[in-house]
Amino acid sequence: MNEQLSEILRLLRNVIRIGTVSAVNLDGGLCRVDTGKNTTDWLHWLTTRAGKTRSWNAPSVGEQVLVLCLGGELDTGFVLPGIFSDDNPAPSASADALHWSFPDGAVIEYEPETGALMATGIKTATIKAAVKILLDVPEVECTTLLKTATLKVTQGGTMEGDIKHSGGSFSSNGVVVHDHKHGKVQSGGSMTEGTE
Repeated sequence: MNEQLSEILRLLRNVIRIGTVSAVNLDGGLCRVDTGKNTTDWLHWLTTRAGKTRSWNAPSVGEQVLVLCLGGELDTGFVLPGIFSDDNPAPSASADALHWSFPDGAVIEYEPETGALMATGIKTATIKAAVKILLDVPEVECTTLLKTATLKVTQGGTMEGDIKHSGGSFSSNGVVVHDHKHGKVQSGGSMTEGTE
């Protein structure tokens, strides 16, 4: 009877275990967890979606997790990331913000209190659409720590509407437009010839 009771208590203790990820198999979507004096076999980690819509966010080695074991057996477990720890503290103290921090320093965050949506990429940020990208905002500002910035339309295109330029030179094909002069033109009401 005592052996059966001990076994039942062992299984109950193993239903939910806390542990630390010790290895990750990215190709298989599996990880191993150190929990107590045990290291689990390769286990699947849980994600928010795994059907037609799928999400991916692999756990990190050293991340604190829960192991949920069916029937209390470690080899039937699923890994539930993640629990903040001294090594991996919470990246925000906001009650309402959504915040994702990445190992290279990139951040995606929305803070409802200020209405600020921020996506910071360290090297590149890509927005891709097959038909249209719409910026519905009264002002778009491009800033850089470098002396110059580039806005490039690589396949050609059009600009529509009234365009105003101020605060610097405006060049077209190497010609500074506001300094451009035409020779052989009579002063007065004459106009230079243009192309149609």
